[in-house]
Amino acid sequence: MAQPVRVAVIGSGPAGIYAAEALVKQTDGDVRVDVFDRLPTPYGLVRYGVAPDHKSIKSIARYLQKVLETPGVRFFGCVELGRDLTRADLLDCYDAVIYSTGAMVDRHMRIPGEDLPGSIAATDFVNWYCGHPDAADHEFDLSVEEVAVIGVGNVAVDVVRILAKTADELRETDVPEQVIEALSGSRVKRVHMIGRRGPAQAKFTTKEARELGELPNAGIHVSPEDMDLDPASAELAESDRHVRGNVKVLNTWTAEPPADRLRLRRIDVRFWRAPAEIVGTDRVEGLRLEKTRLDDNGRVTGTGEFETLPVGMVLRSVGYQSVPLDGVPFDERTHTVPNEGGRILGPDGSPVPREYVAGWIKRGPTGVVGTNKSDAAETVRNLLEDVSGSPTGRKLTIEELLESRGLRVVTYDDWLNLDAAEIALARRLDRGERVKLARWEAMTSACRRRE
Repeated sequence: MAQPVRVAVIGSGPAGIYAAEALVKQTDGDVRVDVFDRLPTPYGLVRYGVAPDHKSIKSIARYLQKVLETPGVRFFGCVELGRDLTRADLLDCYDAVIYSTGAMVDRHMRIPGEDLPGSIAATDFVNWYCGHPDAADHEFDLSVEEVAVIGVGNVAVDVVRILAKTADELRETDVPEQVIEALSGSRVKRVHMIGRRGPAQAKFTTKEARELGELPNAGIHVSPEDMDLDPASAELAESDRHVRGNVKVLNTWTAEPPADRLRLRRIDVRFWRAPAEIVGTDRVEGLRLEKTRLDDNGRVTGTGEFETLPVGMVLRSVGYQSVPLDGVPFDERTHTVPNEGGRILGPDGSPVPREYVAGWIKRGPTGVVGTNKSDAAETVRNLLEDVSGSPTGRKLTIEELLESRGLRVVTYDDWLNLDAAEIALARRLDRGERVKLARWEAMTSACRRRE
């Protein structure tokens, strides 16, 4: 009787778990899938990227949980590729490997002053308020009165919204307690959200934009001049439903917000501005912007007009990129693993046997959470086509390898202990459904609590 196919999935975010689900479905369960993550927690960006006040999106975790509880699927937490296991180790233990490690770092703006204290990657701020253990001890100077957020995508909108909300408005979310305490002392009065292009080119969704205008303790404004549309943008606003919705919402913000909405905070959405320099000596003291326009080819170009905002913190949210995996081919230009339908391609352009990719490291940081489902299904179809009837490449079991190295992994049952601890903490603090534990020591201790 043929042995089931054994597959390692590196990364337990949506792409990785959807890949595990596709493997089970496309083989009628005749498969063994081990999902690895360097963290003690599964779900990736659903846990650490989706804003804490977006509970409906975060509920996707319940679907992903069912996949991890499927017979033949196992979770291995606190196992890092390149530190605990090598690429060769995985190929010794499995018939195939799927890398789904996502896009983990922010792009840089490459402008003077970007390295000043107070100039921060939005990912670091998001990780902090989402309870990522790598960011648990990060500190942000919330004593400043004005902050600039560079970017007009959904992540930028999330960051603006968290800065504009009060700590009390976030108490019913899963934000770690130490984050609530820090936000309680925030003196931020004004948040500028800045886009290089115009309103027709904004990347945020209409739903996300509308939420900014509904904040009870923050007024929002966009200059009527910034809403002027060139002919191409006006045509786009007529033909594209997403653009039309965004422009409609933005146009409602051109009037000065009522005084009672400005009691605590103000949001200014500023289009046609490109960051030129972050100003300051020992830390951020301002942000110099150049006014922009679109040239005849639709490219952003500067006008030579400048202004400086008196901000004390700059958060850049201008895109994300994947990082190379030890020993795995990587395209430094696209920041993805070269592939064809998920099959990894070597330097000569031919498929690398038994190695595959899914998610952002496959296609770049595009799409929504659900996009990963069809993406993973494509990769799995090609994987199963390749390994069907092929002799196994396995030489030993993962259990033997982990034991020989003395590695202490977090199992799915361990994760459930941590899950229960966070729910119990929320009850003790009278705070919503869960409060995240964010520090490594607290998380791993909760995982082992029944031993």
